[in-house]
Amino acid sequence: MAMLQFFIAVDVTVVNVALPSIGADFGVDGHALTWVVVGYTITGGGLLMLGGRLGDVLGRRRILLLGTTLFGAASLLAGLAPSFAVLVTARLLQGAGEAIALPAAMAVIVLMFPEGPRRSRALSVWAAVASCGLVVGFVVSGIITELLGWRWIFLVSVPFILVVLAAVIFLVPSERPAEPAPLDLPGSLLLIAAPLLFTLGVVEAGEADGTLPWLPPVALVGAVVTGALFVAVERRSRKPLVPLRFFRNRPRVLANLATALLSAALSTSFLLFTYYLQDRLGAGPLQAGLTMLPLAVSLIVASVLVPRLLGRWGARACVLAGIGFTLLAMAAIALVSSLGATGLAMVPAMMLIAAGMGFGLVGLQYVAVTGVTEDDAGIASGVQRAADQLGGSTGITIYVGIGFAPALDGTDPFLVSSLLAVAGLAAAGLVAWRICLPATVTEETLG
Repeated sequence: MAMLQFFIAVDVTVVNVALPSIGADFGVDGHALTWVVVGYTITGGGLLMLGGRLGDVLGRRRILLLGTTLFGAASLLAGLAPSFAVLVTARLLQGAGEAIALPAAMAVIVLMFPEGPRRSRALSVWAAVASCGLVVGFVVSGIITELLGWRWIFLVSVPFILVVLAAVIFLVPSERPAEPAPLDLPGSLLLIAAPLLFTLGVVEAGEADGTLPWLPPVALVGAVVTGALFVAVERRSRKPLVPLRFFRNRPRVLANLATALLSAALSTSFLLFTYYLQDRLGAGPLQAGLTMLPLAVSLIVASVLVPRLLGRWGARACVLAGIGFTLLAMAAIALVSSLGATGLAMVPAMMLIAAGMGFGLVGLQYVAVTGVTEDDAGIASGVQRAADQLGGSTGITIYVGIGFAPALDGTDPFLVSSLLAVAGLAAAGLVAWRICLPATVTEETLG
């Protein structure tokens, strides 16, 4: 499960450093390249709750095999893509494969390890692998793009996905599927359409000389209408993606909201790092990837410390610490860019981001799945992952989209993006402060 999580996490960020090479190969500008990054996370995040439901209804082992196979096939297609349109299609399919496989994988882990220190350690490993995969994606992308070409950033994962398939077949026990139940396909499609339209509207609105001036307002209105339709469909659905009872668990709802806000800033920081190193300082893919090694090392250190501190401090304290570290990191990015310092000056910000991911996401993930049962483990896992990915893609759309918009030419884009992220993190801190686990859960689960 951790190997699957690692390569799926790698594919979230592996394209960032390689984007200039992909654009040069296909003759595509930066505006269109945005969809290679955001399209994957939006499609994956939008389908995650359906993926969680599929695991609960059809059996987690079966869904694991289906999702992993789709992800591996899409990775192969991306590496062999003859055109930019095929590459984008492959990225969308990768997101679909992730959405089907990951909730089932996380549910398997949650159900195999009972609440207490064992589950705390298991989820810490799971979260640490995801965090390392996100950062290793940057490092590996630089090395592979420089030495082998950008296509290999996708092809290298294919043999490992085959290993995962074999492991699922031999190690994950089969289970009897639940009673047949309707699936909320309309809700899933609307959940994808709303953020895609929102992204389109924000990106196009930032263009100073847009050739289609009517497109941004139409897309933004479409996003609002689609979101309202999603709520209406969910209220009337016999089997909604997220049952209404899910929202009665206040700590779980607050944890997912804080996850979205924190992930928005974390995803923004990744792009700001690579933009600063390549666009502003002129570093090549290899140099940019190697410069981000301290971030990967810091994440490994955080993954060792967080499981111990989670039991001592409690989930809320770890979450607040993670949000605080991330806020300091965004302030450091703004300061370094304002001074025009070297790439090494970004290392403290990278270390703070690692601490923010290690403390914040692990604590939030633990709260989000506390108290789950056999019946709702897949839903809880899917919602948590959806909050993470949709929050990240929304953060890139808003913070980076506004900060680097041609319409704001003359302002420091790193400063604008960082300040927007700081505002979002302040909101995340207020939400996390209100998280309060029942005393019995806190004692048994965290102590």
